[in-house]
Amino acid sequence: MCGFVGYVNAENDKETNQKIIKAMADRIIHRGPDQDDYYVDSEVSLGFRRLSIIDLDGGSQPITNEDGSRVIVFNGEIYNYQEIREELIEKGHIFKTKTDTEVILHGFEEYGKDILTRLRGMFAFVIWDKNTKKLFGARDIFGIKPFFYYLNEGNFLFGSEIKSFLSNPLFKKEFNEERLPDYLCFEYIPTTETMFKNVYKLEPGSYFEYENGVFNTKRYFTPEYDIDDTKNIEYWENLIDETFKGSTVAHGIADVEVGCFLSSGVDSSYVVHEMAKRNKVKTFSVGYAEEKYSELDRAVKFAKHEDVPNFTKKITAEEYFSVAPMVQYYMDEPLPNPSALALYFLAKLASEQVKVVLSGEGADELFGGYHYYREPLDFEKYMKVPQGIRNVLGNVAEKMPAFHGKRFLTRGRYPIEQRFIRCNYVYNHSELDKVLAKDIPSKEPWTYTKQFFDEVEGEDDITKMQYADIRTWLVQDILVKADRMSMANSLELRVPFLDKEMLKVALQIPSKYRVNDETTKVALRGAAAKELPAETSSMRKTGFLTPLNDWLKRDEFYNLVKEKFESDEAAMFFNRDYIIKLLDDHKSGTAHNMKKIWSVYSFLLWYEKYFVEN
Repeated sequence: MCGFVGYVNAENDKETNQKIIKAMADRIIHRGPDQDDYYVDSEVSLGFRRLSIIDLDGGSQPITNEDGSRVIVFNGEIYNYQEIREELIEKGHIFKTKTDTEVILHGFEEYGKDILTRLRGMFAFVIWDKNTKKLFGARDIFGIKPFFYYLNEGNFLFGSEIKSFLSNPLFKKEFNEERLPDYLCFEYIPTTETMFKNVYKLEPGSYFEYENGVFNTKRYFTPEYDIDDTKNIEYWENLIDETFKGSTVAHGIADVEVGCFLSSGVDSSYVVHEMAKRNKVKTFSVGYAEEKYSELDRAVKFAKHEDVPNFTKKITAEEYFSVAPMVQYYMDEPLPNPSALALYFLAKLASEQVKVVLSGEGADELFGGYHYYREPLDFEKYMKVPQGIRNVLGNVAEKMPAFHGKRFLTRGRYPIEQRFIRCNYVYNHSELDKVLAKDIPSKEPWTYTKQFFDEVEGEDDITKMQYADIRTWLVQDILVKADRMSMANSLELRVPFLDKEMLKVALQIPSKYRVNDETTKVALRGAAAKELPAETSSMRKTGFLTPLNDWLKRDEFYNLVKEKFESDEAAMFFNRDYIIKLLDDHKSGTAHNMKKIWSVYSFLLWYEKYFVEN
């Protein structure tokens, strides 16, 4: 696990380019504190920061092929690299390291871009071909590893984190204000754009080619459901269990000690159980003094059941708020998910003991873990009511005071793509004119995600929502905080549920074995129940809880946030009276505005880090 940077050179001498590329790499030293190295020629500069996991002595990057005509920088892990390496040796390729990095390079020489479909793992990489003067890069199918690039006025920069661009004089730092409404609705930007103008995200399952100043990108992989209704629940439980066992073995490959994150939920517990079969894997858990938000007791109990060491930490409110500005810096873009800060402390705790951890991210999206996936079951009969009647009932309900069933009727007006929960996850689009200081034209949030619903038009609504989450929420939120918070602590995080073999299984399971009236992750829980205590396999999903809702009502933190809301920076973007009222109403208990408050506060912390301090 590492980080890389690079750019197509301007008219600089070699010494200047060497200084620039090193400065860029130093910006992301947290991704690889063990080693750095560089490649600079007359046209391209590449830099690398290494966190040593495999081939500790011989894995330095950039790596070249036999004749030095191709150079690669790579971030990630390839879990089937040994198998591919043997194939390539048989074909005559000569290796000078034992790394998965070199396997990608020789694999590209042998198979071209088709090597991408052979790789099992998480990755982002760039290959420079000195003969053809072409850059080729790609990102894994889930988007586990980040890849950003800057295209502006003939300049091309790329790297694992946006902050590295700040050290390159070719980079013109500009705030992408047009995307602020989207951020307020989704808590991230749901497109390839970022909060910086002319900085983009390479999509998961995509590659790019850059030649003679021309950039082109294309998808090499898109998830496709192939539902098999002929198998019973026992078949899927057994297949999940068998496949997951193989995935955890693959994800455990390392030349350093591997640990596990452990909450009290089924996903992380399943991971720990499989890893514990091979050794007394160290586990790590965080919680809070506020017991109703803490899962520590259950995590400790499960660790004892598995007879594995468990290291714990209780996060205080003071600690939580103190790291919030730094967390937003590490994020590159503002991300107001409250669990991100808890994840920072969890990663910090683990990094004191190990270099690699496994976690349970991705199980919810692939196997149907979120409670709102059950919503189509609730709406199934109501959707048979004529649209006109649903519109009338919804419009009337919207104008009435709160009553039981109001939300059902108002949401029931819309098809699934318009009532998709992620579209108005923080602020409703209709509220933006109240919260923003000026009118910024914006689209209805659902118009961004409709394309994903259209791509699986023939599937049921549960499947449509899962697919949309895989293509948006998973990539833009879950995996962003997982990568940034782990790498902020120089820790490699691996996600065995987000494995190509696990995905093959997930894309075949009927929705009735993913979600039903009683529970979520039906087949996955059944698989886990073969291995785990019933109280663990059946435990209701709680998410990564924080006491933030309560902390914001305490005077010291209320005042801390209010000071930011009253700032000149806040006035540039927001209606200060409105956001302060949100804060006041929350403190008094007349409204629950935690997400809205934290979204604005996180943005202001981020803006201060990138546009005031840097």
